[in-house]
Amino acid sequence: MAPSSTINPMDFFNLRSELSDEEQMVQDTVARMVDEKVLPVIRECFEEHRFPAELVKELADLGLLGSSIEGYDCAGLNGVSYGLICQELERGDSGLRSFVSVQSSLCMYPIHAFGSEEQKQRWLPPMARGEAIGCFGLTEPHGGSDPSNMKTHAKRDGDDWIINGAKMWITNATVADIAVVWAQTDEGVRGFLVEKGTPGYEAPEIKRKFSLRASVTSSQFFDNVRVPKENMLPGVVGLKGPLSCLTQARYGIAWGAIGAAQACLDEVLKYTQDRVLFGRPLDHTQTIQIRMAEMSRKITLAQMMALRLGRMKDAGTMQPSHVSMAKWNNVRMALDIARDARDILGGAGISAEYCPIRHALNLESVITYEGTETVHKLVIGKELTGHNAF
Repeated sequence: MAPSSTINPMDFFNLRSELSDEEQMVQDTVARMVDEKVLPVIRECFEEHRFPAELVKELADLGLLGSSIEGYDCAGLNGVSYGLICQELERGDSGLRSFVSVQSSLCMYPIHAFGSEEQKQRWLPPMARGEAIGCFGLTEPHGGSDPSNMKTHAKRDGDDWIINGAKMWITNATVADIAVVWAQTDEGVRGFLVEKGTPGYEAPEIKRKFSLRASVTSSQFFDNVRVPKENMLPGVVGLKGPLSCLTQARYGIAWGAIGAAQACLDEVLKYTQDRVLFGRPLDHTQTIQIRMAEMSRKITLAQMMALRLGRMKDAGTMQPSHVSMAKWNNVRMALDIARDARDILGGAGISAEYCPIRHALNLESVITYEGTETVHKLVIGKELTGHNAF
């Protein structure tokens, strides 16, 4: 039986009515691409531990790579549109949203924000077209939550820089043509563009993951890697550079997690209509209705937070602590919903035939990367008290 009202279960408060015509068009376009191109293949990709590289051209043709950048063959969309892109992509899979997030927020953004005009002209157009893939080398093997304890270093050698060190858990690195690598120097932390094939640079893929299996995750090793001075990002010194990139990526994650939660709610709504236990469909029971109502409440609150955050971003009033709260709240919301949806499905919930177990496994990574839940809580605590408890 269909729902008894005209309310959209995926948008209970009709926040779509708050979107501009362009924002609605962006959402509809990406949603259609996810339905037609992503959902038919993503389960198999997850099972096979394979990134769906064949979708990169689709993403590029729709203008989803570097979508917020003006010029350089980029779409120049606003922040809310980028959020909607992330939401719809993660409704398909966190791994695909991660690819777009890294390409756009962690690689194209710093080149655009801190790079020379020559660097922008060389890399941004082919990256927007999906002809060049990027990655972001910040996290190191000894711990990701304290980037100030960076071991990777770069030293001047004439007009060149020599980089030594290692990075870990780097999305896209094995397939990337260009790596934005952050290294400690005598001047402070600086960003470097390390090109694929540079002698001494290796990026082996990390295998046997049980999360983000449809995404490429890699290590990076730098053994006396020589980088010309033209490949240093001239526009920033210090951790402000990489941290500003993370703010952009976390913003997209705050939206993306909503899509994963929506996919799980949609799955249990359909499943409980048809599953008959003790003489009646599951969705006729109080327990199941209450649990799905809780899912709807949590998704709605997350949608409101994301939309407000997007409007603040576009108005220039968004602060990093705003992004921390949204990332913390929305990813926790999505992970809780994915786990509960898995439980409602019973034994079927552990099968990849249904999406909640895949989303739950993916979200175990999403709640950790780009700042753990604990780190974001401490960011809010510092904002509230003025005291750094890290």
